[in-house]
Amino acid sequence: MSPAYPFLLQGQQCWLSSDRCLYWENEKTLVISDLHFGKTGHFRKSGIAVPQDVYKEDLHRLMQQVQYFQPDKIIFTGDLFHSYENQEHQLFAKWRNAISAQSIHLVKGNHDLLQNQVYYELGLEVHENMYAADPFVFIHDLNTLEENTQKGYRISGHIHPGVRISGQGKQSLSFPCFYFSENFAIMPAFSKFTGFVVIKPLKGDAVFAIVKSNMAKGEKAALVKIQ
Repeated sequence: MSPAYPFLLQGQQCWLSSDRCLYWENEKTLVISDLHFGKTGHFRKSGIAVPQDVYKEDLHRLMQQVQYFQPDKIIFTGDLFHSYENQEHQLFAKWRNAISAQSIHLVKGNHDLLQNQVYYELGLEVHENMYAADPFVFIHDLNTLEENTQKGYRISGHIHPGVRISGQGKQSLSFPCFYFSENFAIMPAFSKFTGFVVIKPLKGDAVFAIVKSNMAKGEKAALVKIQ
């Protein structure tokens, strides 16, 4: 696992992980968006062949992040699950039992369709629209919460942001990214079984691309600050 990148956000010490999550050191909180757990099972039920190891790899990375940062709290900014319950959710339940000491907050996203009782049985605290923890407001979709509703710097997910990096000539490559503007941040999708939407950063925004770095023992992700 690549070292985390230190990043000061709203006067708070944060760390960006190339494994697509943010650690808020001041509050010992791990922030994750768009895990979409159960998505591969949903595709297979629809007759679309998807390797079963995909969701296991996501959950393995999630456990690695918990072990590395040792958070007291985990916040999912929506789309923790992809759809209705399937067999993959049983593995998530085992993962949750293994880290029962941590409190977990879920701000429901558009794909979080399970009954609230299921979340409660998993030991999750559910928030319908937002979860405020000064100086941040955690939401799923920036468009669903007006600025005058709750003051604070918004940390969201939903759109799976990406950035295009242009090289010499007409060559360019696109990568998932962390995106930080003056008033809000957009987290990358934690699951690798997702696409991303290329955004155009404005002057003054901070963008960190998640790229592959050739290592002696295989390819690992790394963070590259674009601007």
